[in-house]
Amino acid sequence: MVKQFRGTVKDFEGFDASSDAQTLYNAMKGIGSDKETILDLITSRSNAQRQEIVAAYKSLFGKDLIGDLKYELTGKFERLIVCLMRPPAYHDAKEIKDAIKGLGTNEKCLIEILVSRNNQQIHALRDAYKDAYGRDIEADIVSDTSGHFKKMLVVLLQGTRDESGVVHADLVEEDAKELYAAGEEQWGTDEATFIMILGNRSVTHLQMVFDEYEKIAEKSLEDSIKSELSGDFERLMLAVVQCIRSVPMFFAKRLYKAMKGLGTADNTLIRIMISRSEIDMLDIRECFCLLYEKSLYNMIKDDTSGEYKRTLLRLCGGDDDLAGEFFPEAAQIAYKMWEISAMSKVQLKGTVRPFVGFDASSDAKALRKAMKGFGTDEDTIISIITQRSNEQRQEVKQVFKSLMGRDLMVDLKSELSNNLRRLVLGLMMTPAEFDAKMMRKAMEGAGTDEHSLIEVLVTRSNQEIQAMCAAYQEAYKSNLEDAISSDTSGHFCRILVSLVQGAREEGPVDLERALVDAQELADACNDDSNAMETRFMSILCTRSFTHLRRVFQEFVKCTNKDIEQIIKKEFSADVKNAMFAIVRSVKNQPSYLADRLYKAMKGLGTDDRALIRIMVSRSEVDLFNIRKEFKDTHDVSVHDFIQSDTSGDYCKALLLLCGGQD
Repeated sequence: MVKQFRGTVKDFEGFDASSDAQTLYNAMKGIGSDKETILDLITSRSNAQRQEIVAAYKSLFGKDLIGDLKYELTGKFERLIVCLMRPPAYHDAKEIKDAIKGLGTNEKCLIEILVSRNNQQIHALRDAYKDAYGRDIEADIVSDTSGHFKKMLVVLLQGTRDESGVVHADLVEEDAKELYAAGEEQWGTDEATFIMILGNRSVTHLQMVFDEYEKIAEKSLEDSIKSELSGDFERLMLAVVQCIRSVPMFFAKRLYKAMKGLGTADNTLIRIMISRSEIDMLDIRECFCLLYEKSLYNMIKDDTSGEYKRTLLRLCGGDDDLAGEFFPEAAQIAYKMWEISAMSKVQLKGTVRPFVGFDASSDAKALRKAMKGFGTDEDTIISIITQRSNEQRQEVKQVFKSLMGRDLMVDLKSELSNNLRRLVLGLMMTPAEFDAKMMRKAMEGAGTDEHSLIEVLVTRSNQEIQAMCAAYQEAYKSNLEDAISSDTSGHFCRILVSLVQGAREEGPVDLERALVDAQELADACNDDSNAMETRFMSILCTRSFTHLRRVFQEFVKCTNKDIEQIIKKEFSADVKNAMFAIVRSVKNQPSYLADRLYKAMKGLGTDDRALIRIMVSRSEVDLFNIRKEFKDTHDVSVHDFIQSDTSGDYCKALLLLCGGQD
């Protein structure tokens, strides 16, 4: 079966290379240049046609078209247009050359190109590099990289991945077992096994291996890679797995990372938009819509300007938000993502553990000494409190009162200030007391911090919510449910009240009931907004997370749509945020919290309350997992983000809680 064309740029009908060459010449002669004509013509011709135009231009005018374009145009627009004029293999070769020249190496560029190209494209790249630079690409990459990262790049550079499509069932199970034995099953990691299997087997074969691996390990191969590997090698192997699963999904994530936050990674944006415009840009657009809250078209529109923007939008080919459609390809990917989520049993890891050799009396005395007399020894306070478990801190607090006859919390409050004080006092509370205080802070004063209310209630277990309600009653002599009811309204209030009962079902999935629930949600999509919100709430707020994963998977099958897309489209304001948070937590709670952590620090100013809340509450639960998700999604470590966004003793304390740099 011939695969349907999924690019956005194709051969121009009625193409005439000489006529186009003349048009471009006229657009550039004289003072100034007609940029609109240039971008319109070049983005509406395929790359093969552009090569014919280059040849015709030289024949007609005895001039180099690329040289003239470089002379006439400037900035990012010039870079984009010139890159469009190169043959794909030569464009890849130029990107690789730029990635390894000079001081430092752009490892992300090497990874992106080498994991996403097929054998034919890799061979063409090698030939183009040799032709353009008179050097061997493998030798240059080997001299610029090291370790297992280098070895895997060399394997990919051979362009020898099995592309037969033949799958041997017995080898699938064998490969899955070998990967498990090379990582999760042993102390340390046998990187050579990962390199051999992931670098050579066919895409179809590896997709089946990944499914088999999840049955054996009860977690996805991506989660195993995050826990077993590190650094550039970890990023490379994750990219290989992501491309095996879905090349368009891999590029959708790369494009988002290139444009999110302050500044734009224009080289990455240009490289992807050009290289995929004639291959799978439509699929990338669908995956982008599936993953994020806007279309690729609108993100480009918001993040770029001028002729550069207009050229990128032409390559993008259309606005999916405007179309408002859901696509079968995206739905299939969504179904698979929910299946992976349902099968994975990730081991949650905190960054703070009980201190070995703990002595409550010694710690109490050291803290008193750090606060006694003129000045305060913040380093001692930070060192002790951030490196003890919460249970140990409670013991220190009790012993402090027994030995000194003083309240440790009161002393800390008087000796510390600002964010460091808030952070340290938060660490000294029990988890239930801290959550209760966070709920109180979210509702006191003018305005309500709805995101805080949602985050806490969505991510806590029944037992944690019940303990929080009891702590709230004890601390504030009032009922948390009543406080929420008086501070919020409508369906949002009803969602929060439902969650604060701490009565979410627990236990394994009930397949028959999951099918019924999925159909119930599908039928609700035809209701008016009021009835739809009620029916969604009755399922999303009461079923176990394990059960909901299967419900959301079957929902895709019922509707050919993903639950996240429905929520984004049909709901609004706080109801949308609450429903979306539930779905994100069901799919991958560390990923949801990593996103919350990112939002607390990105842009101008820091939401210190959110930063403190997450770092304190998750430090003994899953902060290590959050760190891994943060790095995977945002291409920067939590450690580095905190370091660049905070300062002084507050920064020191947060970094100790963070527990390391990924």
